[in-house]
Amino acid sequence: MYPCRVLFICTGNSARSILSEATLNHLGKGRFEAYSAGSKPTGQVNPYALELLASEGISVENLSSKSWDRFVGDDAPPLDIVITVCDSADKEPCPVLFGNFVRAHWGLPDPAAVKGNAIVIDAAFRRAHTLIIYRLMALMNLPVETMSQDALKQALDHIGTISDDDEDDA
Repeated sequence: MYPCRVLFICTGNSARSILSEATLNHLGKGRFEAYSAGSKPTGQVNPYALELLASEGISVENLSSKSWDRFVGDDAPPLDIVITVCDSADKEPCPVLFGNFVRAHWGLPDPAAVKGNAIVIDAAFRRAHTLIIYRLMALMNLPVETMSQDALKQALDHIGTISDDDEDDA
């Protein structure tokens, strides 16, 4: 399993899954290959997400809001892990994708849904991205290449419970 292929899915594929895809591709440096998709893609990446990624030196090239349809069927890239990032606490529906891969849920509040001025919205995006980075660092510390699917599932589920309140404990 090298590189480990990870698909991040949410509803709109404009913020959380995009931030996750770009950041894992940046930090994973070839060990991981990340993608993102949505069940109801907005058709455009949120400009705050693009601005945040660019400000942190993470490439925004080739990022797009796209349907999960391109990850099913014979032409789809093989996937090792599928992670939903929708916020079930807000009763946001999470898409379900079927296949022979490990599934996990890493719920995140949607910064694209935050209302307010640019400072408030930027803060919501930064908070979401900080949590994404924290979780991705935990993922990258796993020996995914040698883990069984059951052990990987258990580890990914644990990572999904990490909140920004836990960051000070790391």
